[in-house]
Amino acid sequence: MAAGEFEGGKPLNGLLNALAQDTFHGHPGITEELLRSQLYPEVPPEEFRPFLAKMRGILKSIASADMDFNQLEAFLTAQTKKQGGITSDQAAVISKFWKSHKTKIRESLMNQSRWNSGLRGLSWRVDGKSQSRHSAQIHTPVAIIELELGKYGQESEFLCLEFDEVKVNQILKMLSEVEESISTLISQPN
Repeated sequence: MAAGEFEGGKPLNGLLNALAQDTFHGHPGITEELLRSQLYPEVPPEEFRPFLAKMRGILKSIASADMDFNQLEAFLTAQTKKQGGITSDQAAVISKFWKSHKTKIRESLMNQSRWNSGLRGLSWRVDGKSQSRHSAQIHTPVAIIELELGKYGQESEFLCLEFDEVKVNQILKMLSEVEESISTLISQPN
């Protein structure tokens, strides 16, 4: 098989997109046969399989190391010099792909690595109480905080918290104590 059969930016970019969808974004079902028939129909399966494995390995290496652009260029240059490596045209396509997809892939990997729910959003406001069992509490300020919590691939849950002035002051005091503890730990010599 001629090396030129795997040249061309569009098929390789399509292959990298499909590998990213399958590997990092949780969209399984992209088969080897589908990729070969859609992107490289002239290449026999026994020649496509090692190429696919090589591109998957390169993409996983780049993503797992969270390569910046200098590291990427050094890595791809080494891959072009390696026997059975990639061509400089393929390196250019991979570099362009990584530059445009790095943030999404990194975010997806971070989300997949979390075991517990994470904070997806936070909103807050201060209201005046308009109803209360005790007339003295009417028109007192109330802090309302809404937390959006969720795990990767699941719907969010919302937690709404209401604090009066006393509770807000207690939380602020606790946060100050935490800040002081952190400052003390940071300033201590090893």
